[in-house]
Amino acid sequence: MQEFKLNSLRRTHVAIMRKSWGLTSKLLTGEKTIESRWYKNKYKPWGQIDTGDTVYFKDSGEPITVKAIVAKVSQFDNLNSDKVGELLRQYSKSDGLGVDAKSFDKYFAMFKNKKYCLIIFLKEVEGVEPFKIDKSGFGIMASWLIVDDIEKIKVRD
Repeated sequence: MQEFKLNSLRRTHVAIMRKSWGLTSKLLTGEKTIESRWYKNKYKPWGQIDTGDTVYFKDSGEPITVKAIVAKVSQFDNLNSDKVGELLRQYSKSDGLGVDAKSFDKYFAMFKNKKYCLIIFLKEVEGVEPFKIDKSGFGIMASWLIVDDIEKIKVRD
């Protein structure tokens, strides 16, 4: 595990969540205080997110509804199934994934072959007036966007 520090200008991110997991609402209730991203290869925001950055959250197909500030970022690489299990046991409750055996088994099956994990600790979580964004240029399957200014991708009615 490595604490990651860019010591650069603050960035703005958009995290696109699986609607079926119901995690966006858990951010607002405090059931979810971290965001994790699990990868076979290094994808955004690996190495591109730091303390003080802003993250906006949206469920897929829905407008942005939540905003948070990054309190800390931990990156884990060279994962194997044992390390994945350890990370899930340590962080699944804070990640809003549940702590029962059925939940553990479900997420372990999904993540056991991942090689990289980002744990993004969040603070100052708040709801925002919902707004849509234009993902043009980011790729249809992009689940994490990094932008200079959120205003540039807001859809104006």
